[in-house]
Amino acid sequence: MAGRGDPPEGTPEGLPGGEDEYRSVVFDEAFVRAARLQEFSARERMGEHAQAVRTRSSWEGRSGSRQALLLVLLILLAFGTAVYLGVRNPYQPPVDQPAEPLRSTVVPLTPQGPVPGGTPEQLFAHSPAAEFRVGAAGINLPLAGRTTHFSESQVVTALGIAKDYLVASSLDPGVLAGLTVRPPRLLIDPDQQEQFDHSVESPKDDGRHAVAGWLVRFDPHRVVLADPSVRVQGTLRFAEINPDLLEVTADHTFTYAVRPATAGNGPAPRASLFTVHRELRFRFDREDLQAHRAELLTSAVQAGPQSCDADTTGSLRPLLAGERAADRSRQAATDPYATAAPAVSSLCGVLAPSAQPSF
Repeated sequence: MAGRGDPPEGTPEGLPGGEDEYRSVVFDEAFVRAARLQEFSARERMGEHAQAVRTRSSWEGRSGSRQALLLVLLILLAFGTAVYLGVRNPYQPPVDQPAEPLRSTVVPLTPQGPVPGGTPEQLFAHSPAAEFRVGAAGINLPLAGRTTHFSESQVVTALGIAKDYLVASSLDPGVLAGLTVRPPRLLIDPDQQEQFDHSVESPKDDGRHAVAGWLVRFDPHRVVLADPSVRVQGTLRFAEINPDLLEVTADHTFTYAVRPATAGNGPAPRASLFTVHRELRFRFDREDLQAHRAELLTSAVQAGPQSCDADTTGSLRPLLAGERAADRSRQAATDPYATAAPAVSSLCGVLAPSAQPSF
């Protein structure tokens, strides 16, 4: 007898029935994981004939991690290429070269007669410095242009540093009076500062450690400025020495009105003129230009009127109005106002009469 749910004839042969009939189509766990489903959004389900779910490929799940791996590989490749090119590049930045010691020559110029005296105005008006400019205005920068390996701005910077050094070492009132050496020292390459300090503290007439090779300084116990308006004239020139070095040559004449450093309420003593011709050669590498400093290579100084017997290693010692020096008439006269380098046969020259004020 058939059951209530069975057809009267029983279960037909060939029709599915019982659990054994569906055992072959049961999905295993691996198949379920591989066939992930994703439900469509509400907007997607609103479309005509839209399905409720869509099948997601297993590649979509792994695409994010593969893209990240590819990005990491590209970064590593770029970094390795940069390192390789940096190692193989033969054009490395130039190494900062140590500064050479300064080589200096200081030649006192002795007068052939008594030193003329008067007021500063009278002396300047009747001297070769009558048309000179006053102070830093007399240190003019030339028309600058680029060189093969230095830009125009770098050339202008080098000329400006050279001018700053001339002002600090030849015109600063504190430096002239022997009160300080800081302004020019700050503009010197650190490799030369030890030599500079040695020259100031223990000056010697050895071509390396004379104070006058670095700056103009008077003995304040003997000489003071009679007029702060120093007259100046000269030139600045520049040239490229090699791809890493720029050179500036300064050739200037400084004329000072000086008088004795006497105290009292009496009439002021007469003034006299003292002339210093300085030819300085500066060298600059790119690090010097960035740090606003200079390497002072050579310094050639002629200064007078002075006595050849005076010790000028520590400070210049002008002969003042009415004073005389020993007779040096057999030596060739030297004019500190001349632009050509004088031919001096010894460490003392003769001051040309034309260099003195004439009334």
